[in-house]
Amino acid sequence: MIKSLKHLMFVCVVSFAACVTVNIYFPAAAIQKAADEIVNDVRGTQGNQEQKQQKQDKQSLILEELRTFSIGPKEASAQINVDVTTPAIRNLKQALKDNFSSLKPFYDKRAIGENNTGLVDTKDTAGLNLKEKADLKRVADQENNNRTALYNEIMKANKLGADALPKIQKIFANSWRDKSDAGWLIQNDKGEWEKKK
Repeated sequence: MIKSLKHLMFVCVVSFAACVTVNIYFPAAAIQKAADEIVNDVRGTQGNQEQKQQKQDKQSLILEELRTFSIGPKEASAQINVDVTTPAIRNLKQALKDNFSSLKPFYDKRAIGENNTGLVDTKDTAGLNLKEKADLKRVADQENNNRTALYNEIMKANKLGADALPKIQKIFANSWRDKSDAGWLIQNDKGEWEKKK
């Protein structure tokens, strides 16, 4: 009798455990939120972005509430907080912020643009004098070095595997392009360059 009761309890526990699936996944939404915050901070574009984020947060909350009413096996997502507060990340964010004022005139002249891998590419330098070309090369190289270091630090700080780096770069590429001013050059996902509208 006791043996049967133990078996019954074991079956109940196993059945209950089978109804919950835990997915450990790449935290794309959390990294997108962090990327948007970093790009906003670097470029000083907080106003409209905060309103957009509040609307997206409200939509996510509604979807989450609807999921709680579903029938059948439940899916529990491992809650992952993306850490972008390490000293190295803070220093890189500040370096990007400091470099932006030097880059902005080149964005405005369409001498550089945001590519689809989260970096800047030199584009049309025909209208620049020799000093401006040298300055552009220096600040663009510095920007790309800082961005590459930032993406690597985010990967390390959050203990994500090396396969996460291209995903982090893609997410940041979306943020850099989305938060570019109208008229700046951006590279779409197909690799074609266009003016931001």
